Amino acid sequence: MKKHVFASVLIAVLLLLSACGAKSGQTNESSPAAGSTAAPTTSASPSEQAAAPAAFPRDIDSAGSTVTIKEQPKKVALATWTLLELLFPFDLPSGGVTLPFAAANSSLGSDVYKPYADKFDELKIVGESTKVNLEAMLAYGPDVIIGASKSNQDIKPQLEQIATTALYDEEKLSIRTDWPQILTWMGGVLGQEEQAQKVIDDFTAKQEEGKAKLAGRSGETVLFVQVREKAVYVMSAPSLPQYYEGLGLTPPDLSIVDGNGQISLEGLSQINPDHLFLGYFNWTDKSLGALTDEWEQGGVWKSLKAVKGNHVYSFNGELAFGIGPIGQSYGIDAVVDALK
Repeated sequence: MKKHVFASVLIAVLLLLSACGAKSGQTNESSPAAGSTAAPTTSASPSEQAAAPAAFPRDIDSAGSTVTIKEQPKKVALATWTLLELLFPFDLPSGGVTLPFAAANSSLGSDVYKPYADKFDELKIVGESTKVNLEAMLAYGPDVIIGASKSNQDIKPQLEQIATTALYDEEKLSIRTDWPQILTWMGGVLGQEEQAQKVIDDFTAKQEEGKAKLAGRSGETVLFVQVREKAVYVMSAPSLPQYYEGLGLTPPDLSIVDGNGQISLEGLSQINPDHLFLGYFNWTDKSLGALTDEWEQGGVWKSLKAVKGNHVYSFNGELAFGIGPIGQSYGIDAVVDALK
């Protein structure tokens, strides 16, 4: 009886070894060797792969260094106000934002921003008047902090103690002119690359449509100015590529304007554009003054070509001269409606 049991076990072991030997003798064409970087085969279609959740952890460039985002962020905080409009289009349940002005004077509750702000289940203010409140940032408890290399250089160590911090490189990218590239980078941080590309494509299409509508205005000069409580500043063509280059508008000669862009009423009369856009920074808080209110009472103002031709237009300067697709889309709509 013991001999029969031993024989049965021996036969089973020999069969198992034979099967393993046959498997080891197969080629590697369909299964990568240990340590190989070949991707495993998958039966998912391209559309199914595109719809798959973003892969995390992932390495992200952070101003020349590399940071690892372990999981797809759900709570994202901004360490610089310049990224506000670049955060809003993404699909996130919670955001912590730094604002360019005091919360009471910002456009956060404006009709333009409100639809985006309302998408968040939670929206916290972690900084005002361009300054980060580190206590508020810590209390918010973000998964990831997004900022800028130069603007946040002094507080980078404190930010990194709060959460994983990714910074775009201000030495290489200008937020005013290169926001599409920065938006693409943020899409990588958040695992929402397709959403970033959609925003860029929609903005480009809006520009092209507007440019076609304004083709007949190409010979008329257009000037944009910031209207503050005690000063007026000229916006140059390089500072507003979304309007001048994007819509094909013609800038006036600004050779008389000094380095900081501030201009007097007399200086404005020398520029004397065909069309004048007044970007008010008291648009949401009328308790603040506007210097042009005084200018409009005098004869010099009334002698301007744009005034006499009824070609003076007003809009929210914080939005229209802002950084990103939301305010600039608002501005494009306002410019096209005024000039078409």
